[in-house]
Amino acid sequence: MSIKTKNTMKKNRMKLSVWQFTGILLIFIPMIMSCDSQDSSESELVWSDEFNYSGHPDTSKWSYEQGMIRNNEAQYYTKRRLKNARVEDGNLVIEAHKEDYQDAEYTSASINTFNKKHFRYGRIEVRAKVPTGKGTWPAIWMLGTNIPEVGWPECGEIDILEYVGYDPHKVHANIHTDAYNHVEGTGKGNSITLDKPWENFHTYAIEWREDRIDFFVDTTKYFTFKNDGEGNNATWPFDKPHYLLINLAIGGSWGGQQGINDEKFPHQYYIDYVRVYDLKQ
Repeated sequence: MSIKTKNTMKKNRMKLSVWQFTGILLIFIPMIMSCDSQDSSESELVWSDEFNYSGHPDTSKWSYEQGMIRNNEAQYYTKRRLKNARVEDGNLVIEAHKEDYQDAEYTSASINTFNKKHFRYGRIEVRAKVPTGKGTWPAIWMLGTNIPEVGWPECGEIDILEYVGYDPHKVHANIHTDAYNHVEGTGKGNSITLDKPWENFHTYAIEWREDRIDFFVDTTKYFTFKNDGEGNNATWPFDKPHYLLINLAIGGSWGGQQGINDEKFPHQYYIDYVRVYDLKQ
């Protein structure tokens, strides 16, 4: 074999090695960029509902809101009505109907952990599949347990997921405090585009620490709200316990901005599980 041939082969091997290394980098860079969340296997699971039963949501974990509650929403939230909230086939199903009920034209459900379980810091994750169509407004969110005493927004609100059906490829994360809220036009939040989120389950999560709250869809972090460190409840009420809510609203000040499509009912909002972890700092 000539020296020229050997050198040519060596160069080819070097090129191949460079391309192989580049390929490895191309494979791992997206993984590195997306791995912003703490691996839940490294944290302690402290509370969950896997919805591996049938019937009403577990009353040791969940309470119901009842009535026409807020935001000029069009639905009546019913209590312990399987038509609107039930567990079946491994999922919590919140179902909204077009029907006359009490003083409303629609029914749905909103469940929460108020007076049953509250949280302060940790990773809260919910695997869910949202409904879509104009007028739908599903959410996964948290409110300060002191809301009966101080009211909203002083209690603080953490919106892990908000989705409005008239803007079907976006999901939203928001926080509300006395200083930062949509009423004052000072709200803080962000949105991310997903491909047809009504067709597949996604994991919506926060990692809530003393200095910040990070918001995720699956493994992608798309919003962070930081503690300014001034000890001011108006900007950081998130050093106090909060409780969890899951609801499907119809219409309202945001969800109803482009009307309600009555032809799409009923709407099903699926929750595969809810898990809360104690983060290892």
